[in-house]
Amino acid sequence: MLIPTYDDMLAAHDRIRPHIRLTPVRTSDYLDELTGAHLFFKCENFQEPGAFKVRGATNAVFGLDEDKARRGVATHSSGNHASCLSYAAMLRGIPCNVVMPRTAPQAKKDTVRRYGGVITECEPSTTSREATFATVQAATGGDFVHPYNDPRVIAGQGTCSREFMEQTGGLDMVVAPIGGGGMISGTCLTLATLAPETRVIAAEPETADDAYRSFKAGQIIADDAPKSIADGLLVPLKDLTWHFVSSHVSEIYTASEDEIVAAMKLAWKHLRIVLEPSSAVPLAVVLKNPDAFRGKRVGIIVTGGNVDLDKLPWMKG
Repeated sequence: MLIPTYDDMLAAHDRIRPHIRLTPVRTSDYLDELTGAHLFFKCENFQEPGAFKVRGATNAVFGLDEDKARRGVATHSSGNHASCLSYAAMLRGIPCNVVMPRTAPQAKKDTVRRYGGVITECEPSTTSREATFATVQAATGGDFVHPYNDPRVIAGQGTCSREFMEQTGGLDMVVAPIGGGGMISGTCLTLATLAPETRVIAAEPETADDAYRSFKAGQIIADDAPKSIADGLLVPLKDLTWHFVSSHVSEIYTASEDEIVAAMKLAWKHLRIVLEPSSAVPLAVVLKNPDAFRGKRVGIIVTGGNVDLDKLPWMKG
């Protein structure tokens, strides 16, 4: 297992800086008053493909040598990694093949295709996803860029926390969603060196809480096909991300589906930005556990804003 280092993160930042946006940090007096904490929101939903995953994807794509790049890249993803890898591949002018669950939001499929990605659909389970991908990769020969269990991807995701600390002047805690653990791992990678006193907190849906159960059990517990409105958080931890989660995460909190929707609405109203459900989970857990965050400078990574505006979670029917 190749574990990325802080120097790998610095090299990734140099590599991807021409291709990504320095996303802004937003605050809200209302949300500070509501939670009793001083909240800072790092708006990765403002990246061109609408998600933080452009960092890791771009690092992987632009780190390929010319021979590998000619064969393109391939991955499996519930949406945002597929979009971001397609975007990075488009920038470099190479092919991108992605396997996506047939239940993935249409908005995310549309984005993949807009950036030139070729989609093969699978059933909404880890088993189906990985089996379908094996067939696609064998046919295309593209370099496999795993959505999270890849040292290049984790090093790229770690650049977000580096910017976050520079933009805020320091934080007591950083809270990010956890599914497979790519963003959390990158956060741990960076903060363990840059700000070891800053606690890393993970946020997960109650109905897809395998990371929470893994954390409490001290070993990976993988659910094959969990269900949640937070569609980006339905994949299990892997060996590389588990290394960071088990070594550096201070706590994992969970939120119910209703709590996630309520947080999503609050952020839309008071931050005036679009959050997808997965990105609302950190705010939901802060609202649910105020004593853990009260009086602290809390950074929340808004991981993405790709939603189907015709199927918002509070719409009926």
